[in-house]
Amino acid sequence: MSTQQEKANRFRALHQQDHAFIIPNPWDVGTARLLAGLGFEALASTSAGYAFSMGRRDGAVGRDQMMLHLAELASATDLPVSADLENGFGDDPQAAAQTISRAAAAGMVGGSIEDATGRRDDPIYPQALAVERIRAAVAAARALPFSFTLTARAENYLHGRPNLKDTIARLQAYQEAGADVLYAPGLKTRDDIAAVVSSVDRPVNVLAGPQVHMTLDKLSRIGVKRVSVGGSLARAAFGAMLRAGHEMREHGSFDFANDAVSHGDISAMLPP
Repeated sequence: MSTQQEKANRFRALHQQDHAFIIPNPWDVGTARLLAGLGFEALASTSAGYAFSMGRRDGAVGRDQMMLHLAELASATDLPVSADLENGFGDDPQAAAQTISRAAAAGMVGGSIEDATGRRDDPIYPQALAVERIRAAVAAARALPFSFTLTARAENYLHGRPNLKDTIARLQAYQEAGADVLYAPGLKTRDDIAAVVSSVDRPVNVLAGPQVHMTLDKLSRIGVKRVSVGGSLARAAFGAMLRAGHEMREHGSFDFANDAVSHGDISAMLPP
């Protein structure tokens, strides 16, 4: 197995290429191994996908349980794995710092801290506090014996605040606080994505999905360096299962099995 430092170096180097790379989001050991078998170069966890697989809502998995999950993902594959660390599992900057340290101990070589509070009535941290939280996370990352890649997330667009000016100002502040990668999930248009990329000098991650009608090549030409899919792989899998459930329950038929991957094909992609 590769050392954590070697994985960290590989992960950091992916962000320095002249084109974007896809970092898909498995939600358990099986999906991590299957995605690795398809030839992807790195993986990222998904808090939503994992929570759904546990029968819980996104944000309802505590830090201790999440760290066990991350350790399982890290041990499942030789690929670098970056962690969706939500808001660091606490409001205080020290909570974010401790979460980075614990994620690294679990085998992660990167991770993201977002500026969403998790509270409906007050969804986004004030910028000053958000910056302090990123600064604390950066300090924890720099104290590690390897090059942990810290991603700072500006969550405005996911919480009904599509304010591009404020989003860019936050990302610029997180850059100054030392973040290695910048990420504003929920951006939809080419112009908005291009505006973010041109406003910072760090690699930018974009959340792909039905709201972003651009291919990897088109995103690369804008200057995007990394493309993730969040919980959409998990939701696609759960969608297929729910459609199958509806078919069985409502029609008593089993046509869904015609589209299922074969037992042998999955087995061939997994270790004995």
